[in-house]
Amino acid sequence: MPAPADPATTVPALPELDHERWMREAIAEARVAESHGDVPIGAVVVATPPGGEPAIIGRGRNERELTEDPTAHAEILALREAAAHGGSWRVLDAVLYVTLEPCAMCAGAIVLSRIPHVVYGCTDPKAGACGSVLDVTAEPRLNHRPRVDGGVLADACADLLRSFFAARRGARAGT
Repeated sequence: MPAPADPATTVPALPELDHERWMREAIAEARVAESHGDVPIGAVVVATPPGGEPAIIGRGRNERELTEDPTAHAEILALREAAAHGGSWRVLDAVLYVTLEPCAMCAGAIVLSRIPHVVYGCTDPKAGACGSVLDVTAEPRLNHRPRVDGGVLADACADLLRSFFAARRGARAGT
């Protein structure tokens, strides 16, 4: 007889979504962040109600500079909105799309929110916590481990960041 499924590793089956479609929505949020001087990182949380169509239930964009809040990362803001939408701190039966691999703080929030699936655009070789530098989301000692898929529209996501930082370097150099 097979062993019972470990609830910490069991991710509920979600309807397959068009990852590129929803990542484009996250990219649109990243552009909003850039418009107010923040690093262009965006996120959306998508859920499909039973018998319904997928819809965004949470949006976020990096707002650290705008709000002077070190926790105002795109993922945190999108998860907060999604939790408020669902009336629970648990963000179940949803997918988080984010343009950059989540950092340790955001990966911790992902685990704590119980969101079952994360899709990110480009990796973060300096602070990524979904496999690049750390892997908080796969830590076996934690009680939830979401499915994580990276590389969706990675070039478009990375280009946003590259152009943002190139412009900042140019502005500091006086060009």
